[in-house]
Amino acid sequence: MYNTFHLPRFGRLLKKTLLERSVQIFGFTGAVMLIIFIYYAIYHLPLFQWIEVQKAAFLVGLVGGGAFLASFMFGYFSNNAQGSSYLTLPASHFEKWLCGVLIVGVLYPAAFLIFFRIVDASFVAWYHNHLDTTAPNYQQLYDTVGIFPFDRGKSQEVYMYFANYSGAMLLGSMFFNKLSFIKVTLVIGGVFLSIYFINLLIAKLVFPGVQNAFPFDSVDITIIKTSADARIISSEPRALDVPSKELKMLDFFARYLLPAALWSIAYVRLKEKEF
Repeated sequence: MYNTFHLPRFGRLLKKTLLERSVQIFGFTGAVMLIIFIYYAIYHLPLFQWIEVQKAAFLVGLVGGGAFLASFMFGYFSNNAQGSSYLTLPASHFEKWLCGVLIVGVLYPAAFLIFFRIVDASFVAWYHNHLDTTAPNYQQLYDTVGIFPFDRGKSQEVYMYFANYSGAMLLGSMFFNKLSFIKVTLVIGGVFLSIYFINLLIAKLVFPGVQNAFPFDSVDITIIKTSADARIISSEPRALDVPSKELKMLDFFARYLLPAALWSIAYVRLKEKEF
């Protein structure tokens, strides 16, 4: 058991990682928080749609920040000396993997969520306190702006994106020794485009008038009605959605199975590097 996980040894490894890479980890986290604060400060005025500002800040801060942090979490292999030094640390490969998972998947999200809640609540309170209470639409303006919820709506999608993109970046950082963030981003983009065009091609072979076919979601088609002499009478856009049962299966795969696979394969890849 001690060969796989030993709490005091893991604690020393975590402390060593946080201290040795403090500029990267804490500096980057602080930079993300500063960007979010500036973004709120610029776009907090009533002429902007608050919910869109909140969604964008939450998405960029959690997904973008988490993915970039994950991309250099195991960036020890950019040169042989640094990689060899890391692999010879007196800790198991499970502890090394767990250290990266804890920093990327627990500590960073926790720090970001706490900071985001403070900033979001502060600017929402500022907005409410600066409304004209005598205005006839005061209550309407007050109700249109609220604290961004962490437990429903858009936030649930953002958590899914975070788990998948961070896992992909964590895995990619051990396949690409240099510029892993850019390379993994290109790989993800290439995979997405390939799936999209294959899905579009299949949809066009099955359905007439296909305009768009977003993978695993829906197919947009145009229904054209013609007269007896082949003249177009009308054209009506329609969307064919994936059946609810299959959609739930795809949602379960994207939320749980795919992230679990990415983070687990990262563990296997780190183990392979030690031999």
